[in-house]
Amino acid sequence: MRVERMSNEKFKIFLTFDDLMDRGLSRDELWSDLPRVHRIFSDMMYDAGIELGVELTGVLLVQVYLLQAQGMLVVVTRTEPVDIEDEEDYMEMKVTLDERNEMMFCFDNFEDVIQAGIHLNQLKVIGGSVYFYHEHYYMLLRDEDIWHLEPDQVIALLSEFASASTATSHRLIEYGKTIMDSHACETIVEYFS
Repeated sequence: MRVERMSNEKFKIFLTFDDLMDRGLSRDELWSDLPRVHRIFSDMMYDAGIELGVELTGVLLVQVYLLQAQGMLVVVTRTEPVDIEDEEDYMEMKVTLDERNEMMFCFDNFEDVIQAGIHLNQLKVIGGSVYFYHEHYYMLLRDEDIWHLEPDQVIALLSEFASASTATSHRLIEYGKTIMDSHACETIVEYFS
C-alpha cells in the first residue's frame, strides 16, 4: 500500500491486487460483499491516517478507481466536520466505485517508450497514446488497443521498460503534453524501427 498526501484535506492510496489479496479481498468481492469492503476500507483509512498523521473524523468522501491491471487507486477527501456530541469516534464514508478500462505506464526516458512500442507492435498492438508529464513519459493503453491480448501478457512486457502508474488519463490529457495521440505503437514502428 502506497499513501500520498495531495492536500491538507485529501490523500490517495494505491493498492496492488496483491495488497488487496493480503487484506483478504479479491477483485470480484469489491462489487458483491459491500459490508466487508466497508470494513476493509475503514482499516485502510485508519492505517493511512496514522502514516500521514491525519485524524480522520467527520465525513470522508472515498472515490475508488479500479485500474484494470495495476490495482486500485483510492482518493479520500475529508469534508467539514459534522457537529455531533461524540465527534471523536464519528467517521462516515461515502464510497463510489469506478472501474477503469485502461492501463497507464510510466517511463523514465523516450528510448524505453520506443522499445516498448516496438515490442507491443510485434504483438499486433497498433494503438495507444504517449504523453509527457513531470519529466516522465506515459503510455496509455485502452481496452480497445489490447483486446486480443491477456492483460498479464501486456503487463509483463511493459514491466521490462516501465512501471505501472496511478496517473489518470484525464490528468495527462489536461496537464501533460501529448506526444502521440493515438496509434502510438504503429507510429513508433514507422518512425523509429
